[in-house]
Amino acid sequence: MRAPEVLVLVVVSEPTTDAQRRALVEELLEVSGGSARPVELIVVVQDEVWPSRYPPTCEFLYGEWLRDEYERGTVPGPGPMPDLAPLMTMVLLADAPLYGPPPGDLLAPVPPADLRRAITAGVPDPLAELDTDTRNVLLTLARIWTTLATGAIRSKGAAADWALARLPAEHRPALAHARAVYLGDEEERWGDDVRPGVRPCADHLVRAIERQTS
Repeated sequence: MRAPEVLVLVVVSEPTTDAQRRALVEELLEVSGGSARPVELIVVVQDEVWPSRYPPTCEFLYGEWLRDEYERGTVPGPGPMPDLAPLMTMVLLADAPLYGPPPGDLLAPVPPADLRRAITAGVPDPLAELDTDTRNVLLTLARIWTTLATGAIRSKGAAADWALARLPAEHRPALAHARAVYLGDEEERWGDDVRPGVRPCADHLVRAIERQTS
């Protein structure tokens, strides 16, 4: 079974060079995915996220959904990344550094208004990738809905649990499968028993999000 991904946020004091980012991509291609746990690595420069600003700037991003681009030689560079706002909020709440000082010494709190802007900014974009990145799209929509409705930021698995308890029965199988794949309990196979329910489930989640923002 596929193991759940490892998400790591790194805060650095200086911008990275192209050579450093290329070296990171090469190493991560070797250790992430396949028989190993997939890694999502995000690097931020402290001066770019303290004080908090919107949208925050991501210095470097690695994720398995971009593997094909990396293998073709793409090296990600700095750029705005609204998704960083909820991620940094989660890191601050967890307060569990793997190495170095507490997150609160490195990251500024994200204002609530910026957090809501961040989690809703990309809603139309994931739908364009529903057929190619089904698991992540469904889990992302569930997570957005959960945060808007409760104010809490949950993991993808916990957000799916919250949403599943509130979805109509006909929309649960697609999200339940996405959750099981994310947790490594099932293979990522969207067969005829699940695939027909993917779009209706996504549409229902989008409508739930829109009700929270109207």
